[in-house]
Amino acid sequence: MGTAGARASPRLELADIVRAHGDAYRRTHRLATVQHRALRAIAACRTAVLGGHRETCDRCGAARITYNSCRNRHCPKCQTLTKERWLAARRAELLPIPYFHVVFTLPHDLNALAQGNPRVLYALLFRAAADTLLTFGRDPRHLGGTIGITAILHTWGQTLTQHLHLHCLVTGGALAMNRSRWIAGRASFLFPVRALSRVFRAKYLAGLQHAFDAGQLTFARGTVDLADRRAFTAVLRRLRAVDWIVYAKRPFGGPEQVLAYLGRYTHRVALSNDRIVEHRDGRVQFRWKDYADHDRGKVMTLAADEFLRRFLLHVVPRGFMRIRHFGLLANRTRRDTVARCRALLSQAPPEDLRPESAAVLMQRLTGVDLSRCPVCGEGRMQITAIVVRVAPVTDTS
Repeated sequence: MGTAGARASPRLELADIVRAHGDAYRRTHRLATVQHRALRAIAACRTAVLGGHRETCDRCGAARITYNSCRNRHCPKCQTLTKERWLAARRAELLPIPYFHVVFTLPHDLNALAQGNPRVLYALLFRAAADTLLTFGRDPRHLGGTIGITAILHTWGQTLTQHLHLHCLVTGGALAMNRSRWIAGRASFLFPVRALSRVFRAKYLAGLQHAFDAGQLTFARGTVDLADRRAFTAVLRRLRAVDWIVYAKRPFGGPEQVLAYLGRYTHRVALSNDRIVEHRDGRVQFRWKDYADHDRGKVMTLAADEFLRRFLLHVVPRGFMRIRHFGLLANRTRRDTVARCRALLSQAPPEDLRPESAAVLMQRLTGVDLSRCPVCGEGRMQITAIVVRVAPVTDTS
C-alpha cells in the first residue's frame, strides 16, 4: 500500500522535549523560579492543561477545540502575535532615513558571573551600550545631536551556549540638541567601531566595579573567589587588557529591511521549533549555523539533560525587559520626539495606528481565515463552550 495518503508526522517541538524530561530535570537541578515557570508553561502550552474553548460551525455543525496559549516569552509557539503587534508600532515610528545595525558583545569571561547576576549584568549591558552610542551621537565630530536606539538582548549562540550580546538598531542621523533641525549622518558609516569598543569596555567595567562596591553582586559556585576585592580587581584588569567586540553592519536599504530585521531579532527565543531535528533515546538533535565555517549548516546532538541546561541559561529574570529604547525613542518622550523629527524631515504621519485584531492579524500572516469552517468552507466558527483546565499528568519516572 502506498504512502501518498499517509498523514504527516506531527512536527517535533520544544514542548515535547520538556514534557518528556522536564520533571526529571527539575528534580535533579536547582532552578530559579522563573526557570520552573518557563518549563511548566512550555509543557502546558496549547494543551488541555490550560483549558480553551469549543468552536462550532454555524452552518454544518462541525466542531473543534482550541486550547489556550501559555504566553510565556520563552515559548517558541507564543511569539508571533506579540511580535507582529510590536512591529506594527515600530512601523509607525520609522523615519525616512538610513538605519544601522550595531552589535555589542560581552567577553565570555563574564558568563559565569552573569549566570549568578543576570539582572545586574544584563541591565549594565544595555546601559553601557546605549551610553556609548549616545555619547558618540552627541559629539559634534560625528553628529552633534540625539540619535534613536532600539536595543535587543540576546544571550545565546547558535549551539545554545552563553553568548551575551546586544543588537542595536540606530538612526543614521540625529535631532539637534535644540530640536531645530535634523542632522543627517553619512550614508555608509555611523561611528568608528574600534573607538566604540574602547568606550563601551570602559563604561561597562566602570559599571561592574560600581556594582561590586555597592554590594549588588552575589558570588556562588564557580565565582566564589571573586568576592575577594583583589581577585575581582584582577579580573577587571584582565578584561581591560583585551579588545571587546563591537560590530557595525552595513546600513539597511529602506524601511521594509528595517522591519524584516526587527522581525528576526526582537521576539526570538533561544531555539525555535523548526531547528529541532530529532528527539530519541534521551538525546536531542538540532540545526545550527557555524559562522566560523562559512555559515555552514550543521546538526548538533546533545543529551536531553544538557539540552535543557543550555536552554534554561537563556530564561531572563521575571519582568526584565529584553527590548529597550533610548534617545529619540525613549519611552517617555518618543511620541513627541518622533513627531518633531517627522516634521523636520517632511514626512507625513502614519495613516492608521489602530491595532489589528488577533483574527485579522493571523489571516494576514497565514492567508487563512481561521473563523471560516475548515470542513464546509462556508460557515463561521462560533464559540459554543468553555473547556475547563485539566490537571497535568506528573512524570513519576
